[in-house]
Amino acid sequence: MQTNLNQRLETMPARRQEQLLAFDRLLTIMDELREQCPWDRKQTMDTLRHLTIEETYELSDAILEKDLPEIRKELGDVMLHLVFYARIASEPQSGATFDIADVLNGVCDKLISRHPHIYGDVVADTEEKVKQNWEQLKLKEGNKSVLAGVPGSLPALVKAMRIQEKARGAGFDWEEKQQVWEKVEEEMQEFKAEFNAETDEKIDAERAEKEFGDVLFSLVNYARFIDINPETALERTNKKFIRRFQYLEEQARKTGKQLKDMTLDEMEVYWQEAKQFV
Repeated sequence: MQTNLNQRLETMPARRQEQLLAFDRLLTIMDELREQCPWDRKQTMDTLRHLTIEETYELSDAILEKDLPEIRKELGDVMLHLVFYARIASEPQSGATFDIADVLNGVCDKLISRHPHIYGDVVADTEEKVKQNWEQLKLKEGNKSVLAGVPGSLPALVKAMRIQEKARGAGFDWEEKQQVWEKVEEEMQEFKAEFNAETDEKIDAERAEKEFGDVLFSLVNYARFIDINPETALERTNKKFIRRFQYLEEQARKTGKQLKDMTLDEMEVYWQEAKQFV
């Protein structure tokens, strides 16, 4: 076995050897930190969880900003966390349940079994067919529902997108985008009819929330149909608003004013300027 491994290493391209050595270096450092550093020794899967979520969002931000140096750094942070979890799971006090080799071999086995059009004799020549096969294979593996793979803790906007994608993989979807847009308009009209902003009548907040949820869900559906990721779209708008609002604050400071002391007309001048620059 070791001879075969050595032979494989010798025939690998130099860059692949460098990659393996880099991964080995990370594993070695992780072992050293877990054994010698008081902070690293103290960590558990539970204590790492919120840090991993934070690192994932930082990676997401870097991707949205198309900041490749930052993406490289954040990928390293996420990789460290993955190695950390596997190291904890391999320790006797955790039951020595699995280690990083089990993790990597497990995902490799899954990729092979989920791609029978590459590693088998199944035909799937379109992206849509690949997705359908993927969901059907998951059901055969024991999932009771195609929606079972959607994490309950996902942010609502992302969850709506994933639910709809998985439903589509099972064949449950609209046929034409016009049908989807008609549904958007229908939901918007229903919301407007019941909760007309032009009146001052008190509304049923709970019912309004449900109807507004339907509007958002239908908009997410349409975005998916025209290949727009709603989470990415909204986050880009968030970032754009932040940049423009900060420009507004900066210009106000230059005139010795605070926003609360300015009229909307005065702020609008700077806002229009911001739209030209940011």
